[in-house]
Amino acid sequence: MSSAARSTGGEYSASSVDAPAAHPFPHLFSPLRIGPVTLRNRIFSPGHDTVMAEHGRVSDQLVAYQEARAAGGVGLIVVQVATVHPTAAYTAHALTLHDDEAIPGYRSLAEAIHRHGVPVFAQLFHGGREMMDSFDGSLPVAVAPSAVPNERFHVMPRALSISLIGEIVEGFAAAAGRVRAAGMDGVEIVASHGYLPAQFLNPRLNLRTDRYGGSLENRLRFLREVIDAVRATVGRELVVGLRYSIVELGPEGITEDESLEALRLLDADRSFDYVSVVAGSSATLAGSDHIVPPMTVPNAYTAPLAARAKQVVSVPVFVAGRVNEPQQAERIVAAGQADAVGMVRALICDPLLPQKTAAGRVDEIRACIGCNQACIGHFHAGYPISCIQYPESGRERDYGTRALVAGGEARDVLVVGGGPAGLKAAAVAAERGHRVLLVEAERSLGGQVLLAGRLPDRAEFRGLVANLVGEAERAGVEIRTETPVDLAYVEERRPDVVVVATGARPRRPSLELTPDATVLDAWEAISGARVPEGRIVVADWRCDWIGLGVAIQLARAGHPVTLGSTGVIAGQRVQQYVRDEMIAAAERAHVQRIPLVRIFGADRSAVYFQHVLTEEAIVIEDTAALVLALGHEPVDDLYQALGDYPGEVQAIGDCVAPRTAEEAVLEGMRVGAAL
Repeated sequence: MSSAARSTGGEYSASSVDAPAAHPFPHLFSPLRIGPVTLRNRIFSPGHDTVMAEHGRVSDQLVAYQEARAAGGVGLIVVQVATVHPTAAYTAHALTLHDDEAIPGYRSLAEAIHRHGVPVFAQLFHGGREMMDSFDGSLPVAVAPSAVPNERFHVMPRALSISLIGEIVEGFAAAAGRVRAAGMDGVEIVASHGYLPAQFLNPRLNLRTDRYGGSLENRLRFLREVIDAVRATVGRELVVGLRYSIVELGPEGITEDESLEALRLLDADRSFDYVSVVAGSSATLAGSDHIVPPMTVPNAYTAPLAARAKQVVSVPVFVAGRVNEPQQAERIVAAGQADAVGMVRALICDPLLPQKTAAGRVDEIRACIGCNQACIGHFHAGYPISCIQYPESGRERDYGTRALVAGGEARDVLVVGGGPAGLKAAAVAAERGHRVLLVEAERSLGGQVLLAGRLPDRAEFRGLVANLVGEAERAGVEIRTETPVDLAYVEERRPDVVVVATGARPRRPSLELTPDATVLDAWEAISGARVPEGRIVVADWRCDWIGLGVAIQLARAGHPVTLGSTGVIAGQRVQQYVRDEMIAAAERAHVQRIPLVRIFGADRSAVYFQHVLTEEAIVIEDTAALVLALGHEPVDDLYQALGDYPGEVQAIGDCVAPRTAEEAVLEGMRVGAAL
């Protein structure tokens, strides 16, 4: 790799955070020495599964994805977990480091990242009892220190034998050797989030009576053996790091005092070069929410945990946990809470974040909004990760280099609709050199995003609009609001291309309603329409954030609320970590939730459901109003009217078929890139 990323001699010192005061981010953009490697800045991309492995190997898609972050100026890339032993196969799409066939893929990854002067580490992983799925659908045999079940995945593991423990330790060492052979710069041992090393540390999960259980020294033995075996394999030429949960946030999880004491003892061995601090555990629903914390969790909330870790270790401390802006990262480093800051989703959302920050262009940064939809949401669904704001992420081979620039003659493009689809299409088309006019009928841009941002704990979602508007304006899009468009408007302007992004309206199906029934749609309730006193029933067909969010909003306003959903659980279609937080909020607000029901009708004082399986009637008595969250129907009148228009006509987003902001932005990008 480039000599800029390597250094020799000397010890880590807190003085390394000093930098010229004139720089707007003097601490964040000072170099940091980690063992034999020097980072050019303190922003790093922590390990995160991308679902871009192919049969356990590094794919071209993964190389392109990670190279885009390196090109964006990040200080360090830590590649996603790779399993070190066949018993560690926690999901069918994991990277593996079980054999030498993994080396060429890792070498290509290292070479691509090194081209940009960025060091790269590989994560070494064994999840123990934390198993999500298998290769063929049959339940695999999970292993753990003891036969203590997992609550989240409902896994009952088999207690490890002494010989199998030895195999796994050797697996860590052998995997580290392959990383070294591939030309990477370091390895990170994953001992966080309740995975196998943490299971050994935890006295409530490790019930062994041999040399690996009982006292803290015995419970530390497995992790010590792993670290020592890895260090013996890679020597001091590669960095050896440790990813570590300071607190697991669950009833059986490791406590802060337990974890800090164990970390203090491990640090005394002087066998690893840094510790990367996180929170949470994979073992429980509430604990797992901290693996990728949603927007309800405060920004940089793990920084105080990193500060406590710094008090007990002599090596640099990294931290990750919902840091989505460089200002937050600068404050963390300046305050001495951590030495480097992980920004996974911020870099998924904007790979150029470090470059923009260094150049003083922070207003151009596309800030992550913590929605979790296309990043961890895709991972949980088994698809390559992306971003609802920046669908180029994960699609770098097709769009990441912005093959969007210049090609062919500039055209006049009219984009009708200023929601996410229209804004993205306009921005990308303008980047390609076209003359773009975007018109919006309403006073404000943003469409349904503005409604979403009014729901409880979802104000950050409105950042999607600000980011997309910024992209469009910087690309040179002319924007006009309060401008309705019909066929005559289009025919008068005669653009070469019309992109129709006119969105959707609330769906109002035929129901059995008496004239005195009070019925509102979710948009009206969110927008502050008067809701009568008394019990409000929310009928939820989509099973997403709308019905659940409206129910929470009304309950917090003082109404008794019943939420009837067609799915098996409220928020069924929402990413798990977001859903967990919303259901917890609904529980605290005393929202009554009824699953597996469809709305049938209402009268002045009752709402009538049918059970979706039995069709039996379910009646909610003493009700004051019914709120409908029954999805949307497309507003496609203009698109239909343009059927004979001589120019090119494209329809995108909800006016094609009502879906989510993710599909709207993705289609906007694709149409804009194709013009």
